[in-house]
Parts: sequence; structure tokens; C-alpha cells
Amino acid sequence: MMTTSSIANPTDAAIVLRNVTGGYTNRPIVSDVSLEIPQGAFVGLVGPSGAGKTSLLKAMLGTLPRVSGEIILNGVPVRSGTPPAGIGYVPQTETVDWTFPVTVEQVVMMGRIRSMGMLPWASRKDRAAVAETLERLGIGGLAGRHIRDLSGGQQQRVFIARALIGSPRLVLLDEPTASVDIKTRDDILHLLVDLNLDGTTIVMTTHELNAVAAHLPWVVCVNGGIVAQGHPRDAFTNAILSKTFGAPMRVLVDEQTGGILVAEGHDHGPFGDRLIVAAGGQPSAIGAAAAPLPLSAD
Repeated sequence: MMTTSSIANPTDAAIVLRNVTGGYTNRPIVSDVSLEIPQGAFVGLVGPSGAGKTSLLKAMLGTLPRVSGEIILNGVPVRSGTPPAGIGYVPQTETVDWTFPVTVEQVVMMGRIRSMGMLPWASRKDRAAVAETLERLGIGGLAGRHIRDLSGGQQQRVFIARALIGSPRLVLLDEPTASVDIKTRDDILHLLVDLNLDGTTIVMTTHELNAVAAHLPWVVCVNGGIVAQGHPRDAFTNAILSKTFGAPMRVLVDEQTGGILVAEGHDHGPFGDRLIVAAGGQPSAIGAAAAPLPLSAD
């Protein structure tokens, strides 16, 4: 119930990790990770800060300094130090130097470097592709703006555009909904769902359990390794989330809507129950696990 089906032929999978251990020093951050994600899946990696979510993405990209085990993306083995072709990547916005003098168009153009050939400048075709991608993401009028002058949601869309400009089959996103308002978060998630419905495999990290992860079709709970995986109705239980986050957690379900609500297990005083009820409906302790759903957004 808590695992994906085995994929006999790795070319049928978007991602295959076999016994992957890695980190930045001799002390590993993730250990003995084995994971298979089919083509066309929409998957969220959830866990606390320092759990290894970003490290797993970097291992897939070939940029984690110390890695052992086997990593295969779209049927091609990943070599350390060599980012795989055909993969889109959206980093955490907090890692970006927003003072660097670069425009929106220039940032997105960086995603076409591999296909630009020997010429040191962008062709008319390259510029047209950038303009089309910016329009697709609703930021076509921002091409000449400096990235520091954009809102958080606009900045996130720029880096999603950079990831998409190469028409990847797989997109990896590190906390794409962090530090944005509710509307922007929902807009980004709807954009990712649309991409997934077009056939793009989406893997994103998030620590937002109620706002993001509970609505995803498949989640992988991470804390130094794979704790559990499945549909949120299966993977989000008191025991699994308490083990994942290293703290008491309570999982509740709204009896009217079936929606999941995750709360800390500690008693936070007389307003705790009121806050839970205010989140909607009459929540109760989550019961028997539901059947796993397919690994896709539809």
C-alpha cells in the first residue's frame, strides 16, 4: 500500500533511485534511498528542514558532491558533476542573487544554452521561444524587467519559464510555493497541474502539509531516507508524520469534505480546538487508509 509498483525496465520510469546515499561531507544527509517515479507522475517530497529533500533533487541533477548508488532519469544514468540533459530545474528563490544585473528574458534564455550551438548570442528563434514561454506563463510583458523588480510570484514564474524553455519531460522544483501569498501559491500549483496534464513529470519539494502536500496525488515522506509514500490519505497518518517530522503530529479528516488537516500533537492552550474547527467542518481522527490512487494529477 505504501510503495509504488516495481518498474522492471528503467526506461519506463522518469526517475529511478537505487540505494542512493549522499551528502556534502563524509556524513550523509540521505541514506540508502530507493525510489521509482513513473513517467507523467506528479509527486511531492515532504519533510522537515534538513531532512534531505533538496539533497535528493541535487543528487538527481548530478550536483550533490558525495553520492553513491544508482540514479537514472528518463532512462539515462546520472553522472556526478554532469547535469542530465532534458531536465528542468527550479531552485529555491532564497538561493538566487537578486542583485545580479540580469533581465527576465536573459534568465529564461539561460535555459536554452545547450541548444544554442556555437554562437555566443541568441538567435531570432531563441528569442521567439523565450517570448512564447513567457506568454504561456502570463509574464510576457516583463521580458525587459530586472528580476529584482518583480514580485515573489513573478520571480517564481521566471524560473519556471527557464526550466520549461528546453521542453523537458521532467521538471524538479525546490519549494516552488515558499514565501508567496495564497493566490500566488494556488496559481503556481494550477500551472504545475496543467504542465503535468500535458505529460510533464513533476517532482517538487514542500514543507507545507495542509496548503500543498495534502492536495497532491502522491507524496514521499523524507527524513534522511524514505519514511513512506503514497496518496496523502495513505501516507499522512499520525505515526508516519510523527516519524517524518520528529515530533507528535495529528492527522484529522473533515467529515463533510473528506479534506485532510495536519496539526501538531502538542497542546497549545485553550484556542487549539477552536483553530482546528475554524479550518473547516467537523474534523475527526483519520480512519482506515484509502486505496492508493494513480501517480498523476488527473
